[in-house]
Amino acid sequence: MITYKKARLSDIATMQKLVLPEIESGIILNRSSDEVATNIRSYTLCFDGDELLGFCALHIHTEYLAEIRSLIVKEGFRGQKIGENLVKTCVEEAQNLGLQKVLCLTYRQSFFERLGFVEIPKESLPEHKIWADCIKCKHFPVCNEVSLIKTL
Repeated sequence: MITYKKARLSDIATMQKLVLPEIESGIILNRSSDEVATNIRSYTLCFDGDELLGFCALHIHTEYLAEIRSLIVKEGFRGQKIGENLVKTCVEEAQNLGLQKVLCLTYRQSFFERLGFVEIPKESLPEHKIWADCIKCKHFPVCNEVSLIKTL
């Protein structure tokens, strides 16, 4: 039975194992277990019984803007709307918090466009996003990710 729920500290090791191949390929930024723990409340996880199938985070930047990040779905379970449901869950959470916009940086532009996100220039991203996250990326400063935003 597929369930979506907020992450717990005891989920961190399994989350780190699931995301490792995407970190190694440079698709997702590496986040230490301590960083995940500090932000544990921002993660939503998808399980089938006890098996972790995917997760993503809603990271709040300002009182008006949040970011969908660290979206991962386990190989073999992609194409089953798990990623879509994770993003929709985070967008709903953003709405409930009173946020106005949700952004994302992605290599999967069409996926997010199907969910109502529209492309924006990277130059419009909050400066603290670039210096807090992007600078850690092995692709920085030459990045092929697309920035998109959804107005709530």
